[in-house]
Amino acid sequence: MRRFRRVILCLVVVAGLLGAGAVVRLDSVHPAQARTARLTQTTAAVGRISAARTPDESGHWVATWGAAPQAATPGNLSLVGFQDQTVRQIVFVSGGGSMVRIELSNTFGSTALEVGGASVALDASGTTRALTFAGQSSVVIPPGAEVLSDPVPLTVPALSRLAVSLYLPVATGPVTQHVQARQVNYVAGGDRVLQDGPVGFDTQTQSWYLLAGVDVLAPARDAGTIVALGDSITDGVGSTLDGDDRWPNDLAERLAALTGTTMSVVDEGIGGNRVLNDSACCGVDAVARFERDVAAQPGVRDVILLEGINDIGFSQSDKLDNEPHTDVSALQIIDGYEQIIAMAHADGLKIYGATLTPFAGARYWTPAGEAKRDAINRWIETSGAFNGVINFAAAVADPNDPEELDPAYDSGDHLHPNAAGYRAMAKAIDLAMLVPGH
Repeated sequence: MRRFRRVILCLVVVAGLLGAGAVVRLDSVHPAQARTARLTQTTAAVGRISAARTPDESGHWVATWGAAPQAATPGNLSLVGFQDQTVRQIVFVSGGGSMVRIELSNTFGSTALEVGGASVALDASGTTRALTFAGQSSVVIPPGAEVLSDPVPLTVPALSRLAVSLYLPVATGPVTQHVQARQVNYVAGGDRVLQDGPVGFDTQTQSWYLLAGVDVLAPARDAGTIVALGDSITDGVGSTLDGDDRWPNDLAERLAALTGTTMSVVDEGIGGNRVLNDSACCGVDAVARFERDVAAQPGVRDVILLEGINDIGFSQSDKLDNEPHTDVSALQIIDGYEQIIAMAHADGLKIYGATLTPFAGARYWTPAGEAKRDAINRWIETSGAFNGVINFAAAVADPNDPEELDPAYDSGDHLHPNAAGYRAMAKAIDLAMLVPGH
């Protein structure tokens, strides 16, 4: 059976028992028990979603945007957290729909977190919609838990930008975040959740906080969601700030241009992430986070896996925040791939393997690391273990030296492509492999 999103669902009966000014307080649920909670509450949740629709609305829920949760780190606002502040965050959705809901994450929080209010709007358009949780404007999220808002009617075009605002009335302490947003987001004092316009939002940040997902009630034309699972190259390091030109964004644009059937795309890349090892800077490893970040996404059908270059490279690092500096072999990384493939297939998902892109000249390149990349890419291309192969390496390699990025595609660090490189990667994906008939 397809695994469901690990959330603490807001039940209709809770709203009926609470007063209009009440705060929904969710019982503490250990993360390992959350999937069971979702399974037992699905029927009630579907009832609430259906009741919220107007008679002429139909469709199915798909994930249209996501950001993999990470623990708080030094260097941004996550470590101190927020108090009596509104955080306004901009996200670029892939697919469109007639209703929208958000997922908030306290996955790495050590204490309960109160959200005093929330809203969603088409960015800078004056379309602000207040969000509720089991019919209430506030919710308290237990440590280690996630919560899904009630759906709200809002026509969301494909490839549009949403502004999601959260009011945090009491001191949060360190908060769950996504470090590399490649997007300027904003913080203001006080409750400005329902305020249109930028007045008061004077603090800027380039991370996302607490917001882990956006879903839309999609039309039948949208066949489901493709999840891009990867590291900083999927997360878009080297792309344009506020440019929405990561390779998953470019793939979403290609899909949106199709006539007939299309699909949404969710980016679950984490900068510095590895297949096999966690690190303080760079999140839970890809094997361990697969169910949370991939299988639990509403409407997920396909996975594109591009990960492993940090498993190779971090063996050469001496930074404390990316320990352990494990010298893993190509065979060990391939074993991690096989675990991910097995989980995807057990969930009924197709999974496509992407070749590791060139990195000669990068800070952690070595001849031994290059030999590992070559062995891994040969396995991806020839093993038949994946449902299909995407040759990202060939798409961005220097024609005169396949161990290096093409200078036209190099962001400057010889590891991360630039915006043109990400476009080349997206163009290398055979859409007919993902959407039959195209």
